[in-house]
Amino acid sequence: METWQREFVSMASATSARNGAGFMPCQGLYYSPKNKRVKTALIATHYNVDFSEHYLAEFMAARGYGFLGWNTRFRGNEAFFLLEHALIDIGAGVRWLKEYAGIENIVILGNSGGGSLMGAYQSQAQGVTMTPTPDFELPEALYDLIPADLYVSLCAHSGRPEVLTSWLDPSITDETDPTSIDPELNMYDEKNGPPYSIEFVKTYRAAQETRNHRITDWCHGELKRLESFGMTDRAFNLFRTWADLRLMDGTIDPSQREVGHCYAGNPKRANFGPRGIGLTNTLRAWLSMWSLKDSHCRGAPHLIRIELPALVVQSTRDTGVFPSDAEAIHSALASKDKTLEMIDGDHYLVEPDNARSKVADLIAAWLKDHGAE
Repeated sequence: METWQREFVSMASATSARNGAGFMPCQGLYYSPKNKRVKTALIATHYNVDFSEHYLAEFMAARGYGFLGWNTRFRGNEAFFLLEHALIDIGAGVRWLKEYAGIENIVILGNSGGGSLMGAYQSQAQGVTMTPTPDFELPEALYDLIPADLYVSLCAHSGRPEVLTSWLDPSITDETDPTSIDPELNMYDEKNGPPYSIEFVKTYRAAQETRNHRITDWCHGELKRLESFGMTDRAFNLFRTWADLRLMDGTIDPSQREVGHCYAGNPKRANFGPRGIGLTNTLRAWLSMWSLKDSHCRGAPHLIRIELPALVVQSTRDTGVFPSDAEAIHSALASKDKTLEMIDGDHYLVEPDNARSKVADLIAAWLKDHGAE
């Protein structure tokens, strides 16, 4: 018999109402232990992935903790993402935990791509520093977020612009043509490696940043061009985003990962296929989420403001988050009380069989050590 239960939670937020079909912008599942008053709960949210049935939820509930797997209005809809409104939607979930569920201790769980999003939430809940998306104003509700009490990072990417840029294929020469290739920058051309030379890595990384900046500059110019036609925004596609050199060269940022494998399987096949992060964007979504120059979804600027006790956990077989990412998160956190734990497992802790249970034990023990029963 299960020792935990769950309930569906849905609500409007301060900047998004229930729509005509009945759709609530904020939705999730709250997991809790049976027959126990819960004082401490975790909340996890992603930019666009549905976290309502997060893989750790039942494990934490079985250990006596609440867990709100929470979704914003942008779940499955990242093409229209705007950070300020995502943070307000997360705030609605935090307020529900406090005011409805009676939770005393809120624990931020920044997992996978959601790591920098939850870091941004905590940072801005402490005091708003971000600027608005171009041509918009920051909503008043952004100044009414409830900060958390403890911070946990789990297999988290360092930031949305950072992870995209490290995965961008810089060899593309025409953003409208996914087949266009500069052979000198093609990581999948055997003459370039693997292994990749130090000089190739340096040139390649610089070209990845250049591609990000080029798209950002185009977005700003396109917004101005559209304005002359009375238009406010437009959509565009982004191709070839499975091109991190670490996918094919295990000597770069070494770990126990399977080289030649990514979250989508074969990296080369994935890179030249139709699925990838950031596939469809509006101009403002790019500027809000992916741009190295403009986005407030970069991790470090928020982490350096977070002084909460913090636990950073990273799996050693992860093929998309690497040891240097976890070390960078741990280093950036302003917390004086912070711990970095490297554990055996893949990104989703599917393997080995007991990986999720072990991580739940690790987090639960850390919470208890910090007075969060």
